[in-house]
Amino acid sequence: MGLDFETFVLAAATADLDEEPDARPHADCVEFRMDLAAAPLAALDGYDGELPLLATNRPTWEGGEADPEGRLDALETAIEHDAVAAVDVELAALSNGDGHDLVERAAELGVAVVVSTHDFEGTPPRPELGRLLTRAGEVGDVAKLAVTATDRDDALDLLAATRAHAAEGATVATMAMGEPGRHTRAVAPVYGSRIGYAPVDPARTTAPGQYDLATLRSLVDGLLGEGSR
Repeated sequence: MGLDFETFVLAAATADLDEEPDARPHADCVEFRMDLAAAPLAALDGYDGELPLLATNRPTWEGGEADPEGRLDALETAIEHDAVAAVDVELAALSNGDGHDLVERAAELGVAVVVSTHDFEGTPPRPELGRLLTRAGEVGDVAKLAVTATDRDDALDLLAATRAHAAEGATVATMAMGEPGRHTRAVAPVYGSRIGYAPVDPARTTAPGQYDLATLRSLVDGLLGEGSR
């Protein structure tokens, strides 16, 4: 199972891999939120779904629930599974000197690396948005940036940064959390964002402002054209 992110990929976010069949009509992959699962490695061992997996084990300091102890080790174990085609690692972890073994092992296995930054407080100035995307892209295959928009200007800044980096050939995934930026989840792919996230179960969102899976698929297909999958 492979993911190259050369075109837009819609990830169905879930902590329950048993939901994978429900994701198939709309999603291109499943983001497996290991930090929200009771026994994530056991779930991976039993996974026999059709969709490739993007493994995420988000720490508390970046909006997740993973225990710092053994968090990256669990991701290293996860990427050994054939179904895991991509892995998410935080830019902040890499900046602190952690996670480089994970990135190297992923490269050996042909597993794509999404290097992510999440800002739950606001949206940095446009130059900082660009700097974060550049730094993430220097390490990973995809530079992911999720910010919190307090107004439409924040959303516009994010879209401008997305367009600028995509136009230079960078592979980026961007979205603005919160109501003022909600539309960016559908619009950012038009400007070059390569990953969208939506919950399989609308009642189980994993980030503020997410659309449900079917809605986001319909919106993106409508904007990019039916051939976006």
